[in-house]
Amino acid sequence: MFLSNTAQRPLQAWTTPRSMLSYPFLTPHSFLHPEEGEKCGLLLDSSSSLLFSLLLAQLPVFTSASPVPHRRTSDLDKLSNQTRNLMKLTQELLKEHAFDSDVESHRFRSLPEMSNRSASDLSNLELKPTLSQLHADLKLYEHHFEWLNRVSKRHQHPAVPKLGEMIKEMKSLISLLHRQMQRIEAPKLTNPTPSLPPHLPYHFDVLQSSHELLQHFKLFCDWAYRAFLSLKPKASAVQ
Repeated sequence: MFLSNTAQRPLQAWTTPRSMLSYPFLTPHSFLHPEEGEKCGLLLDSSSSLLFSLLLAQLPVFTSASPVPHRRTSDLDKLSNQTRNLMKLTQELLKEHAFDSDVESHRFRSLPEMSNRSASDLSNLELKPTLSQLHADLKLYEHHFEWLNRVSKRHQHPAVPKLGEMIKEMKSLISLLHRQMQRIEAPKLTNPTPSLPPHLPYHFDVLQSSHELLQHFKLFCDWAYRAFLSLKPKASAVQ
């Protein structure tokens, strides 16, 4: 009776049982025939390499799934950005309807006074009083520009669409500023409502009124934008 080649060659682990105990690094495939053990080792090495490759392939997924820190935009940043947008709209309206001659000024006595506000005062501004005053000023400008929008429609002024967009942005800024005032408990100031003429008889009067209001409001937006930026550290300390 002939035995197979495997049967004719006894297992290596059986022939040296005592030597096994002195080699703790023996692996499971040490109990197999050397050739078979080598094949098993290759399979294990291949499986480990495949698993390692799969783990490496998943690294970008794990990285993208991790939350990315997001910088929260502060309320003063939002206020300054909206004020800058308003100033840009104002400049566009002035550019589209520029005057070749001098325009009569001081037609509106009820506009906020800007001559007493300078850049040197920005570093000394207090948070609550400044926000309250800016809110009251914006409400006053809102009243004037809504009046201008009404009289411009009667004369079919070409600036009416952009003027309406500007009033919409102004209302949004007023609402945002009011929410910030409520958050820090700043008082709300009220100005007396100015009386404006119900209509302007001539188209040129509309142009002059538009130009004066836009020029005045541009100065206000420039100062308010700088004021919001200078107040940002103080607002962060309060919140």
